[in-house]
Amino acid sequence: MDALSRPAVVIDNGTGYTKMGFAGNVEPCFITPTVVAVNDSFSGSGQPAARGAPARGNWLAQHSAGVMADLDFYIGQEALARSRASSSHSLSYPIRNGQVENWDSMERFWQQCIFNYLRCDPEDHYFLLTESPLTAPEIREYTGEIMFETFNVPGLYIAVQPVLALAAGYTTTKCEMTGVVVDVGDGATHIVPVADGYVIGSSIRSIPITGKDVTQFIHQLLKERGENIPPEESFDVARRIKEMYCYTSSDVVKEFNKHDREPSKYVKHWTGIKPKTGAKYTCDIGYERFLGPEIFFNPEMYNNDFTTPLQVVIDRILSCLEARLCLKISIGGYSGTSKR
Repeated sequence: MDALSRPAVVIDNGTGYTKMGFAGNVEPCFITPTVVAVNDSFSGSGQPAARGAPARGNWLAQHSAGVMADLDFYIGQEALARSRASSSHSLSYPIRNGQVENWDSMERFWQQCIFNYLRCDPEDHYFLLTESPLTAPEIREYTGEIMFETFNVPGLYIAVQPVLALAAGYTTTKCEMTGVVVDVGDGATHIVPVADGYVIGSSIRSIPITGKDVTQFIHQLLKERGENIPPEESFDVARRIKEMYCYTSSDVVKEFNKHDREPSKYVKHWTGIKPKTGAKYTCDIGYERFLGPEIFFNPEMYNNDFTTPLQVVIDRILSCLEARLCLKISIGGYSGTSKR
């Protein structure tokens, strides 16, 4: 069987999470944090040889340390668990704000995704990877270099994440691939206009409020209220509260009144176990449920430097696109391009 007869491998690398699977599946096979844990004990194994000492042993030590460092690493939840259990492993986040910053960690992450999670031979499958809307061409070229030269893939396509999100949003067979996508990630938020599957790059806008900011805001609210959460678990609890209980509201004042009027109906409870003692702890989840996502629509609650609501940014993009479209139509009619 050749690569055409096998499903393509799809890997969507994000700042916070990576989704991977095969083309044709309804949902990803795996969703794992984009993080790598590397053993630091091998980094100091190749110290320079003393003056007058033979260099061969030092070279062998450096070579052995490099080989072991390439083998002793973990990704995803295994990496997080390993860093908690052992101080010899340090965490590395290869993607920051939607852009790859550590290529060594990124290559190791892809290696584990392909061989350990998906358990496939990269030479037998085409690959579909994703990238942020404002990714530089040099990064795309380096991604292709790694995939072709390191993994020897037969074919590669790098798609823009909002375009794929727009395609996934259509429930009918007719997919026009035209619209405005609000792509909120863990490390970057972009508003991307798409026309017939092509990104209008000059109209892309980004805002400095992301999913991680929502988590930090919820963490801040819980801390100010004095909830009994272990410090080492507080940020992870805030992230889970965001994913499980948060929602957007059309009127914040009405939401406050509903929570105050019927707290037993709207206030949720979180139960966890302290990692050091094993004792149970509980905390209440109240206003954080709707105040967390509200920072996109009232950013002054969280960020004093950026106060433009998300809906205003979208309206400005649509107004700009509408003005450009009218300009093209008027110029085309004047120059007679419609008669050609």
